Amino acid sequence: MATNGNSSLINSHFSISSVLLILLAISPSGSHIITGYGFSIREATIDDLQLAFKQNQLTSRQLVEFYIGEIRKLNPVLHGVIEVNPDALYEADKADHERNAKAPRSLSGLHGIPVLVKDTIGTKDKLNTTAGSFALLGSVVPRDAGVVTKLRNAGAIILGKASLSEWANFRSLAAPSGFSARGAQGKNPYVLSVTPCGSSSGPAISAAANLVAVALGTETDGSILCPASFNSIVSIKPTVGLTSRAGVIPVSPRQDTIGPITRTVSDSVHVLNTIAGFDYNDKATKSASKYIPRGGYKQFLNAYRLKGKRLGIVRNPFFTSGTGSLHAKAFEHHFQTLRQEGAILIDHLEIANIDVILDVTLSGEATALLAEFKLSLNAYLKDLLVSPVRSLADVIAFDNKFSDLEKIKEYGQAIFLASQATNGIGNNEKAALLNLKNLSRDGFEKLMRKYRLDALVTPGPDAAPVLAIGGFPGINVPAGYDNNCVPFGITFGGLKGSEPTLIEIAYGFEQATEIRKPPSFKP
Repeated sequence: MATNGNSSLINSHFSISSVLLILLAISPSGSHIITGYGFSIREATIDDLQLAFKQNQLTSRQLVEFYIGEIRKLNPVLHGVIEVNPDALYEADKADHERNAKAPRSLSGLHGIPVLVKDTIGTKDKLNTTAGSFALLGSVVPRDAGVVTKLRNAGAIILGKASLSEWANFRSLAAPSGFSARGAQGKNPYVLSVTPCGSSSGPAISAAANLVAVALGTETDGSILCPASFNSIVSIKPTVGLTSRAGVIPVSPRQDTIGPITRTVSDSVHVLNTIAGFDYNDKATKSASKYIPRGGYKQFLNAYRLKGKRLGIVRNPFFTSGTGSLHAKAFEHHFQTLRQEGAILIDHLEIANIDVILDVTLSGEATALLAEFKLSLNAYLKDLLVSPVRSLADVIAFDNKFSDLEKIKEYGQAIFLASQATNGIGNNEKAALLNLKNLSRDGFEKLMRKYRLDALVTPGPDAAPVLAIGGFPGINVPAGYDNNCVPFGITFGGLKGSEPTLIEIAYGFEQATEIRKPPSFKP
């Protein structure tokens, strides 16, 4: 089955010699591409781009042309993008016209800024929304996703669809992170042989490699925080309901959240400021909107607000195994930096039943997600205006029919089959949901309140399940690179609605350390 022209173009096969030439061209020693006005786009922040717009050093058309050029050059290696929007240049020209006419919305921070959205986020345009699967190719969504509506209203340009772990990593136990049938295998731009992590691999790959400055990802459990950590990117996993999930291919309405993936904390905050808020198509946004501070989130971008912040450290298991133990020296240095900036670190804490929380089977998370996925996906598919599949059962049948195309024979569809075998929210699922609620209440929530913590500090995405099962927010910031130049991050997690405090902490840490560097594209 052929994809559309854009997808075919950006995922075309290159010879080994072509790949080597590309890697040479994009290595740190290679020259940066500069516009005719002397402004360097690569690594530019949203504020940099807006200033260049204001000073007539750059237009949105030039910016889109630059990113399309980078996608054409790098995507055959990185596979971070599935489709480019054929109307992106038209949207750029429209933004330039609005800026020249001094239209009111041209004052928005994201006006004229291209954005890549994960291929689970619906767009009512010429782009497909497929979760990386051929089963949904040609489907037509009834409307833009809620977050896309907010982006368009702010004047942002939808540049295209970013790749992902197919079906948000909820089809197969064997498929590698970053792989989808439509998008191929995503590559980590720092070390190509290392996982980009998933499921929001494409947004992280693309932002890291300067295929775009701004991308949107989704998370059910780790899918924003993990790719951000592995690709040396900043990401915000918002409180569940703070950003609308309407029009997004779901896994679990109880845990799903949509968040920014960018190169800096300030850029992620620009995006969160735009996409947070009420959407009548997602009832969870009504209650979560109470957390949005008057005046928005940009006011918390202050490098000197670490002073007095109470940060909790749970050594076991986060710093005795995994990422934390591998990079113990770096994290000890970070702890010292946080102290020097005025933060109060409360060390050697324990989260009750942490071993159970981190085991999706013991906690009941797997039981709950399997049932929720079938119910929510069937509802999503039935709402599509046009679709080759109308239920999870249809998707399974499609994948069986086109098993070579979808790599079913190799990777299987164990999660799909287990989900299809569920029958709504029965006694087992109710027991699992109650257990998850109790684990959050007696574990993370109790710890945060007992010690009056502003945030829990953990390595990379290691605490993702702790935040996921309770709908809690987290921010990942680059924390370093190992001896092979593989990135790792640090995550600050908090209670529901604590984004303002987490932004202050993450921004303070970022400004004090300035760790992130452009990718090295090592083989």
